[in-house]
Amino acid sequence: MLHSTTSKQKEKKGQGFSLLELVIVVAIIMIVASISVPRLLNTVSDINLRYFATNYSGLLQSARMQAVRKNTYYTLQSTTLPSGGSGYYVHFQGAAYTAGDPLLPLGNRITVHPGTGSGATNEGTLTCGPSCTFNAGASDPSFNARGLPCVAAAGACPQNPGMGFVVFLSNSSVTGNISWASVIITPSGHMQIWTSDGSGNWIQRD
Repeated sequence: MLHSTTSKQKEKKGQGFSLLELVIVVAIIMIVASISVPRLLNTVSDINLRYFATNYSGLLQSARMQAVRKNTYYTLQSTTLPSGGSGYYVHFQGAAYTAGDPLLPLGNRITVHPGTGSGATNEGTLTCGPSCTFNAGASDPSFNARGLPCVAAAGACPQNPGMGFVVFLSNSSVTGNISWASVIITPSGHMQIWTSDGSGNWIQRD
């Protein structure tokens, strides 16, 4: 009798998993994946947006330094790349892009929104400092020979005291989630990077 029971146990072990057990395991894996994969994709989207915001801020800083060094104004503006995509570059007095200009390619899912009215949640809570107002239009940020933000017009770029710039950046993930960031230029020419969390709260990152 003991011999018979032992043989049955060995035979059962040799059969492996049953179909029901496999179905349960696959179902558990699918449930876990449905929860974790979207979160992972959204996290990657957030990281890419912060990376672009940092590079965009660095490009603004490059324009500011060039303006002071060359004693003129420099502008950050968009251009169409040979690949068909878009990018942002820094050039003397807003002239057309030429090879060698500092260039930042724009990601496929990233959108740049100059000025206010971007649609970002609680964007009105962002400021550029006491007694400071953002440039009302969607003009490209420029810096004059003193390294201060200005709006270029008719070959000149006079500073408007108390005026700053804000540029909103959005990144749409494959899950449909939209991440937001912003780059603020204060009247003194300093750059700030902000990101919005899932509740619409803005957090300064620099």
